Amino acid sequence: MNEVYDVVVIGAGAAGLNAALFLGRARRRVAVIDADEPRNAPAAHMHGFLSRDGLSPATLLELGRAEIARYGVRLIRDRVERIEHGFAVRLAGGPVIEARRILVATGLRDELPDIPGVRERWGRDVLHCPYCHGYEVRDQPLAVLGTQPASVHQALLLRDWSDDVVFFPHTLELTAQDRERLDARGIRIIEGEVKQLAIAGDRLRGVELADGRAVPRAAVFLFPRMVPQDEFLTQLGCAKDDDGWVVTDRTGRTSVDGVWAAGNVIDSRAQVIAAAGMGSAAAFALNTDLLDEDVAQAVDRHRAQAAMNLAG
Repeated sequence: MNEVYDVVVIGAGAAGLNAALFLGRARRRVAVIDADEPRNAPAAHMHGFLSRDGLSPATLLELGRAEIARYGVRLIRDRVERIEHGFAVRLAGGPVIEARRILVATGLRDELPDIPGVRERWGRDVLHCPYCHGYEVRDQPLAVLGTQPASVHQALLLRDWSDDVVFFPHTLELTAQDRERLDARGIRIIEGEVKQLAIAGDRLRGVELADGRAVPRAAVFLFPRMVPQDEFLTQLGCAKDDDGWVVTDRTGRTSVDGVWAAGNVIDSRAQVIAAAGMGSAAAFALNTDLLDEDVAQAVDRHRAQAAMNLAG
């Protein structure tokens, strides 16, 4: 008979690993399944994580894996094919893992604009989050590529890190208010469709427009299209909001009994430290939920034994 885990965690990023750490310390039987495709793999460093500022994402995950192993958590490097109600977790490698509860921490994927140079430099000098990377490119000539309406806010925010910020609307239609706000912040708007990013010597050199103009820049910021990797949550029937994101309570509990979610799979804004905190909150709630079930079963057994004793 297969071992039944108290919790199977799908995804070993900050949210999944921190949940597994908490549950392992609570002496729960935990398995973490991970396909080893972290979203922040292109980045050399992560920032804004107290005591870990500047650490590489890969090192954080390596440390986290070693920590959960100390508490008997099983790490399975494989890809989940599907989760059946019950819960039976079917892996691409063949085995089926049985669980009492499920925590999905599969994150999201960044869909980038189809502009030559963007994917090649993503996470290096083509960036997304000013809070994560703004300080490292402070006081340098920066650009923001208009990929969606939120790009305007991104440019307004970046002005606090550099007094040389230009905005490329590209294919984005700016409103009169957008233009006024950008102008008031001293952000130059350069019209025209972006053709490609100029790269030389393994460095971004600037932005090239379709009309032949070239604008030297040290870094380009853009908003990717963030798509939650929530296939398993969808498969299980978890409710979503009007924007298509899975709905949870503050602990990560979904609308499906026994299923939790944490990290970027339910919140695109969660940075590494926030995702880790979400994993901890989910683990606390999961353990409480398991405890309630354990106690209820113990009471049933206790009553059955008492009845047998009376009958005997």
